[in-house]
Amino acid sequence: MRLIIQIPCFNEEKTLPAVIKDLPKKIEGISAIETLVIDDGSTDKTVAVARSLGVNHIVSLTKHRGLAYAFKTGIDKAIELGADIIVNTDGDNQYNGEDITLLVEPVYKAKADIAIGCRDMSQIRHFSFIKRWLQALGSRVVRRFSRTDVVDATSGFRAYSRDAAMRMNIFSDYTYTLESIIQAGKNNLHIESVRIRTNPKLRESRLIGSTGGYIVRSTATIIRIYLMYEPLKSFFTISLIPIILGSALVVRFMMDHFTRTTGGHVQSLILAAVCLIVGFGIMMLGFLGDIISANRKLNEDILYRSKKR
Repeated sequence: MRLIIQIPCFNEEKTLPAVIKDLPKKIEGISAIETLVIDDGSTDKTVAVARSLGVNHIVSLTKHRGLAYAFKTGIDKAIELGADIIVNTDGDNQYNGEDITLLVEPVYKAKADIAIGCRDMSQIRHFSFIKRWLQALGSRVVRRFSRTDVVDATSGFRAYSRDAAMRMNIFSDYTYTLESIIQAGKNNLHIESVRIRTNPKLRESRLIGSTGGYIVRSTATIIRIYLMYEPLKSFFTISLIPIILGSALVVRFMMDHFTRTTGGHVQSLILAAVCLIVGFGIMMLGFLGDIISANRKLNEDILYRSKKR
């Protein structure tokens, strides 16, 4: 059983030594533990530090592409290297590396396809009340959209089975955490949450420039991925708004038409026609999206089989 620990890095020369130092050297049932650093276009000495620390594999991107792209690159490389289990941890030393032993256990014992580290938010002192509240709210929303029991949806401390990793197709260029959970849920992969520890903050987050911006981009990612997997359900629900409004206006016009001798409310009839046209147009988009979604699922299955070979 081969474990590869991937670490996406962008200018982490100061924090990477602490990350590598805490990684387990031996885990029961795991025959080989290797490290993989994905250098996301760093301008400091991240690569040189990684080499000096004895990192087994280094992938260097020619320019800074973002966390989601670095994560995806690491997953693909780990699969290529023959990993049976892939663990992702951050290069800022946020997570306690020793807990990788706990993280891989459900995957190693085939109890879960994916294990996600669950942080104790009450113990993270540098997290404000607003940030903790948003984390809890975001996790609740992701659970609802993905139909999983994930406790900490934004945690990047994760373990993937080889099969689960091959089914991951990240489209976002911002963050992979929310998108990958929704994908896993739609692919009927079992996710288990594992209690893990965190380390004191060594630097500010580069992913969250501002709380407002993070909320907007995360919300857009959730909606985008959900529409990809549930287009018919989504567009059909949206179409009900103008259809119901248009139907109500038609009823209003008909009641006035048959109860008043002089007629009236022609404007209601015109507006009703517009609403009904818009509503049925949105519904047609849902059917079109459903056809595209079926084709996308077929392509994903072909890609999965290709990776498996």
